[in-house]
Amino acid sequence: MPVTSREVHLVRRPDGAPVAEDFAMVMTEVPEPGAGEVRVRNLLMSVDPAMRPRMSVGQALNEAMMGGAIGRVEASRNPAFKEGALVSNRFGFREAFVSDGKGLSPVRDVAGVPLEAHMNALGGPGFTAYGGLLRIGALKDGEQVFVSTAAGAVGAVASQIAKIKGCYVVGSTGSDDKVRWLKDVAGLDAAFNYKAAPVRQQLRELAPKGVDVYFDNVGGDHLDAALASMNLLGRVAVCGMISGYNEAGARTNVRNLSNIIYGRINLRGFTAADFMDLRDEFQSNMADWLRDGRVKTHETVYRGIENAAAAMVDLMAGANLGKMLVRLAD
Repeated sequence: MPVTSREVHLVRRPDGAPVAEDFAMVMTEVPEPGAGEVRVRNLLMSVDPAMRPRMSVGQALNEAMMGGAIGRVEASRNPAFKEGALVSNRFGFREAFVSDGKGLSPVRDVAGVPLEAHMNALGGPGFTAYGGLLRIGALKDGEQVFVSTAAGAVGAVASQIAKIKGCYVVGSTGSDDKVRWLKDVAGLDAAFNYKAAPVRQQLRELAPKGVDVYFDNVGGDHLDAALASMNLLGRVAVCGMISGYNEAGARTNVRNLSNIIYGRINLRGFTAADFMDLRDEFQSNMADWLRDGRVKTHETVYRGIENAAAAMVDLMAGANLGKMLVRLAD
Protein backbone atom coordinates (compact mmCIF):
# COMPACT_ATOMS: atom_id res chain seq x y z
CA MET A 1 0.00 0.00 0.00
CA PRO A 2 1.13 3.60 -0.55
CA VAL A 3 2.47 5.49 2.46
CA THR A 4 2.38 9.18 3.31
CA SER A 5 5.55 11.23 3.53
CA ARG A 6 6.36 14.82 4.39
CA GLU A 7 8.83 16.85 2.32
CA VAL A 8 10.48 20.22 2.82
CA HIS A 9 10.27 22.35 -0.32
CA LEU A 10 12.14 25.52 -1.19
CA VAL A 11 9.33 27.92 -2.12
CA ARG A 12 11.27 31.20 -2.30
CA ARG A 13 14.84 32.18 -3.13
CA PRO A 14 16.48 33.53 0.04
CA ASP A 15 17.37 37.22 0.08
CA GLY A 16 20.52 37.03 2.18
CA ALA A 17 20.38 34.57 5.07
CA PRO A 18 17.62 31.96 4.70
CA VAL A 19 14.52 32.32 6.86
CA ALA A 20 11.70 29.92 7.74
CA GLU A 21 9.36 31.51 5.19
CA ASP A 22 11.64 30.35 2.36
CA PHE A 23 10.50 26.77 3.01
CA ALA A 24 7.22 24.87 3.18
CA MET A 25 6.17 21.44 4.44
CA VAL A 26 4.31 19.37 1.84
CA MET A 27 2.47 16.08 2.36
CA THR A 28 2.94 13.52 -0.41
CA GLU A 29 1.94 9.93 -1.13
CA VAL A 30 4.71 7.42 -1.85
CA PRO A 31 3.62 4.36 -3.87
CA GLU A 32 4.57 0.77 -3.47
CA PRO A 33 7.81 0.03 -5.35
CA GLY A 34 7.46 -1.40 -8.82
CA ALA A 35 9.70 -3.97 -10.46
CA GLY A 36 13.35 -3.11 -9.81
CA GLU A 37 12.45 -0.42 -7.28
CA VAL A 38 12.79 0.07 -3.53
CA ARG A 39 11.05 2.28 -1.01
CA VAL A 40 13.33 3.94 1.51
CA ARG A 41 12.43 5.65 4.76
CA ASN A 42 15.06 8.18 5.80
CA LEU A 43 16.45 8.04 9.34
CA LEU A 44 19.07 10.79 9.39
CA MET A 45 19.29 13.87 7.21
CA SER A 46 22.34 16.05 6.64
CA VAL A 47 22.18 19.86 6.68
CA ASP A 48 25.21 21.46 5.03
CA PRO A 49 26.46 24.99 4.25
CA ALA A 50 26.92 23.98 0.60
CA MET A 51 23.13 23.81 0.30
CA ARG A 52 22.88 27.59 0.63
CA PRO A 53 24.38 28.57 -2.79
CA ARG A 54 22.08 26.05 -4.50
CA MET A 55 19.08 27.84 -3.00
CA SER A 56 20.01 30.84 -5.12
CA VAL A 57 20.87 28.85 -8.26
CA GLY A 58 20.32 25.15 -8.83
CA GLN A 59 17.72 24.01 -6.31
CA ALA A 60 14.30 23.94 -8.01
CA LEU A 61 11.47 25.83 -6.35
CA ASN A 62 8.45 23.90 -5.08
CA GLU A 63 10.40 20.67 -4.98
CA ALA A 64 11.97 18.81 -2.07
CA MET A 65 15.38 20.08 -1.00
CA MET A 66 18.15 17.71 -2.04
CA GLY A 67 20.68 16.66 0.56
CA GLY A 68 22.52 13.71 2.03
CA ALA A 69 20.65 11.17 4.13
CA ILE A 70 20.77 7.65 5.49
CA GLY A 71 17.61 5.58 5.21
CA ARG A 72 16.33 2.07 5.66
CA VAL A 73 14.89 -0.01 2.82
CA GLU A 74 11.35 -0.81 3.97
CA ALA A 75 10.08 -2.46 0.77
CA SER A 76 12.11 -3.88 -2.09
CA ARG A 77 11.58 -5.35 -5.52
CA ASN A 78 15.23 -4.89 -6.40
CA PRO A 79 17.53 -7.86 -5.62
CA ALA A 80 20.48 -5.51 -4.99
CA PHE A 81 18.78 -4.02 -1.90
CA LYS A 82 17.32 -6.20 0.83
CA GLU A 83 14.54 -4.98 3.07
CA GLY A 84 16.00 -3.61 6.30
CA ALA A 85 19.30 -2.57 4.67
CA LEU A 86 20.70 0.88 5.39
CA VAL A 87 21.50 3.05 2.37
CA SER A 88 22.93 6.51 1.86
CA ASN A 89 21.23 8.79 -0.65
CA ARG A 90 20.83 12.41 -1.79
CA PHE A 91 17.04 12.56 -1.23
CA GLY A 92 17.39 14.11 2.20
CA PHE A 93 14.55 16.55 2.86
CA ARG A 94 11.79 13.94 2.72
CA GLU A 95 10.69 11.12 4.98
CA ALA A 96 10.23 8.41 2.33
CA PHE A 97 10.74 7.92 -1.41
CA VAL A 98 10.82 5.28 -4.15
CA SER A 99 14.00 4.70 -6.15
CA ASP A 100 15.18 2.40 -8.92
CA GLY A 101 18.41 2.01 -6.97
CA LYS A 102 20.37 4.75 -8.72
CA GLY A 103 22.00 7.03 -6.19
CA LEU A 104 21.67 4.54 -3.35
CA SER A 105 24.80 3.19 -1.66
CA PRO A 106 24.90 0.53 1.07
CA VAL A 107 26.07 1.79 4.45
CA ARG A 108 28.88 -0.47 5.61
CA ASP A 109 28.64 -1.51 9.24
CA VAL A 110 31.75 -0.44 11.14
CA ALA A 111 32.11 -2.00 14.58
CA GLY A 112 32.19 0.54 17.39
CA VAL A 113 31.13 3.45 15.18
CA PRO A 114 27.62 4.96 15.57
CA LEU A 115 25.37 5.58 12.57
CA GLU A 116 25.76 9.35 12.93
CA ALA A 117 29.49 9.01 12.17
CA HIS A 118 28.63 7.88 8.65
CA MET A 119 27.30 11.38 8.01
CA ASN A 120 30.13 13.06 9.89
CA ALA A 121 33.75 11.96 10.28
CA LEU A 122 33.30 8.66 8.43
CA GLY A 123 31.16 10.23 5.71
CA GLY A 124 31.33 13.15 3.33
CA PRO A 125 32.62 15.75 5.80
CA GLY A 126 35.43 13.51 6.98
CA PHE A 127 36.41 12.47 3.47
CA THR A 128 36.43 16.09 2.33
CA ALA A 129 38.68 17.00 5.24
CA TYR A 130 40.98 14.02 4.68
CA GLY A 131 41.58 14.48 0.97
CA GLY A 132 41.52 18.26 1.15
CA LEU A 133 44.20 18.40 3.80
CA LEU A 134 46.43 15.53 2.74
CA ARG A 135 46.10 15.61 -1.06
CA ILE A 136 45.19 19.21 -1.91
CA GLY A 137 47.00 20.82 1.02
CA ALA A 138 49.90 18.35 0.70
CA LEU A 139 50.29 18.37 4.49
CA LYS A 140 53.64 17.32 5.91
CA ASP A 141 54.18 16.08 9.44
CA GLY A 142 54.96 18.81 11.94
CA GLU A 143 53.78 21.79 9.89
CA GLN A 144 51.93 24.91 11.04
CA VAL A 145 48.22 24.64 10.18
CA PHE A 146 45.27 27.02 10.31
CA VAL A 147 41.68 25.78 9.91
CA SER A 148 38.68 28.11 9.69
CA THR A 149 35.27 27.12 11.10
CA ALA A 150 37.25 24.50 12.94
CA ALA A 151 34.26 23.47 15.06
CA GLY A 152 32.15 22.70 11.99
CA ALA A 153 31.75 19.24 10.49
CA VAL A 154 34.62 19.44 8.00
CA GLY A 155 36.84 21.78 9.97
CA ALA A 156 36.75 19.68 13.13
CA VAL A 157 37.97 16.60 11.28
CA ALA A 158 40.62 18.50 9.32
CA SER A 159 41.97 20.01 12.54
CA GLN A 160 42.25 16.64 14.25
CA ILE A 161 43.87 14.95 11.27
CA ALA A 162 46.51 17.68 11.33
CA LYS A 163 47.09 16.95 15.04
CA ILE A 164 47.43 13.23 14.27
CA LYS A 165 50.16 14.23 11.80
CA GLY A 166 52.05 16.05 14.56
CA CYS A 167 51.22 19.56 13.40
CA TYR A 168 50.73 22.77 15.35
CA VAL A 169 47.08 23.61 14.72
CA VAL A 170 45.15 26.86 15.15
CA GLY A 171 41.40 26.94 14.60
CA SER A 172 38.88 29.74 14.30
CA THR A 173 35.24 29.52 15.35
CA GLY A 174 32.32 31.74 16.27
CA SER A 175 31.84 31.38 20.03
CA ASP A 176 33.79 30.96 23.24
CA ASP A 177 32.06 27.63 23.93
CA LYS A 178 33.31 26.31 20.60
CA VAL A 179 36.81 27.59 21.37
CA ARG A 180 36.76 25.55 24.58
CA TRP A 181 35.59 22.43 22.70
CA LEU A 182 38.37 22.80 20.15
CA LYS A 183 41.06 23.08 22.79
CA ASP A 184 39.71 20.79 25.53
CA VAL A 185 38.09 18.02 23.43
CA ALA A 186 39.50 18.17 19.91
CA GLY A 187 42.99 18.92 21.25
CA LEU A 188 43.99 21.89 19.09
CA ASP A 189 47.03 23.87 20.16
CA ALA A 190 45.15 27.17 19.92
CA ALA A 191 41.73 28.45 18.90
CA PHE A 192 40.05 31.82 18.76
CA ASN A 193 36.62 33.41 18.47
CA TYR A 194 36.73 35.38 15.22
CA LYS A 195 34.00 37.70 16.57
CA ALA A 196 36.15 38.82 19.51
CA ALA A 197 38.92 40.64 17.57
CA PRO A 198 40.19 40.94 13.99
CA VAL A 199 41.09 37.56 12.51
CA ARG A 200 44.45 38.80 11.24
CA GLN A 201 45.47 40.02 14.69
CA GLN A 202 44.43 36.82 16.49
CA LEU A 203 46.03 34.54 13.90
CA ARG A 204 49.37 36.36 14.08
CA GLU A 205 49.36 36.05 17.88
CA LEU A 206 48.46 32.36 17.93
CA ALA A 207 50.58 31.27 14.95
CA PRO A 208 53.91 33.04 15.62
CA LYS A 209 55.74 30.67 13.25
CA GLY A 210 53.39 31.48 10.40
CA VAL A 211 51.12 29.11 8.48
CA ASP A 212 52.25 26.35 6.12
CA VAL A 213 48.78 25.01 5.30
CA TYR A 214 45.49 26.87 5.53
CA PHE A 215 42.30 24.79 5.23
CA ASP A 216 39.77 27.40 4.15
CA ASN A 217 36.06 27.01 4.80
CA VAL A 218 35.27 30.73 4.98
CA GLY A 219 37.01 32.97 2.44
CA GLY A 220 36.74 36.71 3.13
CA ASP A 221 38.61 38.06 6.12
CA HIS A 222 39.86 34.58 7.07
CA LEU A 223 41.53 34.02 3.71
CA ASP A 224 42.84 37.57 3.82
CA ALA A 225 44.40 36.97 7.24
CA ALA A 226 45.82 33.59 6.25
CA LEU A 227 47.52 35.00 3.16
CA ALA A 228 49.19 37.61 5.35
CA SER A 229 50.58 34.85 7.61
CA MET A 230 51.51 32.20 5.05
CA ASN A 231 55.05 30.90 5.02
CA LEU A 232 57.08 30.57 1.84
CA LEU A 233 55.64 27.83 -0.40
CA GLY A 234 52.52 27.63 1.75
CA ARG A 235 49.39 25.85 0.52
CA VAL A 236 45.75 26.90 0.78
CA ALA A 237 43.11 24.21 0.30
CA VAL A 238 39.88 26.07 -0.47
CA CYS A 239 37.00 23.89 0.69
CA GLY A 240 34.30 26.56 1.06
CA MET A 241 33.59 30.27 1.40
CA ILE A 242 30.70 30.42 3.82
CA SER A 243 31.30 34.15 4.40
CA GLY A 244 29.86 34.76 0.93
CA TYR A 245 27.15 32.10 0.72
CA ASN A 246 24.35 34.54 1.55
CA GLU A 247 25.49 36.86 -1.26
CA ALA A 248 24.53 36.42 -4.90
CA GLY A 249 27.33 34.51 -6.59
CA ALA A 250 28.89 33.69 -3.19
CA ARG A 251 31.01 36.86 -3.38
CA THR A 252 33.82 37.28 -0.88
CA ASN A 253 36.39 40.08 -0.69
CA VAL A 254 40.12 39.36 -0.38
CA ARG A 255 42.85 42.02 -0.45
CA ASN A 256 46.13 40.19 0.12
CA LEU A 257 46.23 38.32 -3.18
CA SER A 258 49.70 39.67 -3.98
CA ASN A 259 51.05 37.49 -1.17
CA ILE A 260 50.34 34.49 -3.42
CA ILE A 261 53.01 35.73 -5.82
CA TYR A 262 55.75 36.74 -3.42
CA GLY A 263 55.14 33.84 -1.04
CA ARG A 264 54.99 31.31 -3.91
CA ILE A 265 51.70 30.14 -2.38
CA ASN A 266 49.62 27.40 -3.97
CA LEU A 267 45.91 28.21 -3.62
CA ARG A 268 43.54 25.54 -4.95
CA GLY A 269 39.85 24.89 -4.73
CA PHE A 270 38.60 21.32 -4.68
CA THR A 271 35.73 18.89 -4.26
CA ALA A 272 35.79 15.30 -3.06
CA ALA A 273 35.68 14.16 -6.70
CA ASP A 274 39.36 15.17 -6.92
CA PHE A 275 40.56 12.32 -4.71
CA MET A 276 38.10 9.43 -4.92
CA ASP A 277 41.09 7.08 -5.11
CA LEU A 278 41.64 7.78 -1.39
CA ARG A 279 38.21 6.46 -0.34
CA ASP A 280 39.27 3.02 0.95
CA GLU A 281 42.38 4.40 2.68
CA PHE A 282 40.27 7.10 4.31
CA GLN A 283 37.60 4.72 5.58
CA SER A 284 40.17 2.38 7.10
CA ASN A 285 42.17 5.13 8.81
CA MET A 286 39.15 7.09 9.99
CA ALA A 287 37.46 4.02 11.47
CA ASP A 288 40.62 3.33 13.47
CA TRP A 289 40.92 6.96 14.59
CA LEU A 290 37.29 7.06 15.74
CA ARG A 291 37.58 3.81 17.66
CA ASP A 292 40.78 4.79 19.47
CA GLY A 293 39.55 8.33 20.20
CA ARG A 294 42.09 10.23 18.13
CA VAL A 295 39.21 11.87 16.27
CA LYS A 296 36.38 13.25 18.40
CA THR A 297 33.05 14.11 16.83
CA HIS A 298 30.06 16.15 17.83
CA GLU A 299 26.64 16.40 16.23
CA THR A 300 23.95 19.02 16.66
CA VAL A 301 20.76 17.02 16.11
CA TYR A 302 17.28 18.41 15.50
CA ARG A 303 14.35 16.02 15.81
CA GLY A 304 11.69 15.56 13.14
CA ILE A 305 11.39 16.77 9.57
CA GLU A 306 9.21 19.62 10.84
CA ASN A 307 12.45 21.11 12.23
CA ALA A 308 14.53 20.66 9.06
CA ALA A 309 14.01 24.23 7.86
CA ALA A 310 14.96 25.56 11.30
CA ALA A 311 18.12 23.44 11.18
CA MET A 312 19.09 25.06 7.85
CA VAL A 313 18.39 28.56 9.14
CA ASP A 314 20.30 27.92 12.36
CA LEU A 315 23.24 26.33 10.54
CA MET A 316 23.75 29.46 8.47
CA ALA A 317 23.60 31.49 11.69
CA GLY A 318 26.38 29.36 13.22
CA ALA A 319 24.22 27.70 15.87
CA ASN A 320 25.74 24.25 15.37
CA LEU A 321 28.72 22.58 16.98
CA GLY A 322 30.06 19.92 14.66
CA LYS A 323 27.78 18.26 12.12
CA MET A 324 24.19 19.49 11.77
CA LEU A 325 21.75 16.58 11.44
CA VAL A 326 18.02 16.06 11.53
CA ARG A 327 16.80 12.75 12.92
CA LEU A 328 13.67 11.70 11.08
CA ALA A 329 13.17 8.28 12.67
CA ASP A 330 14.93 5.85 14.99
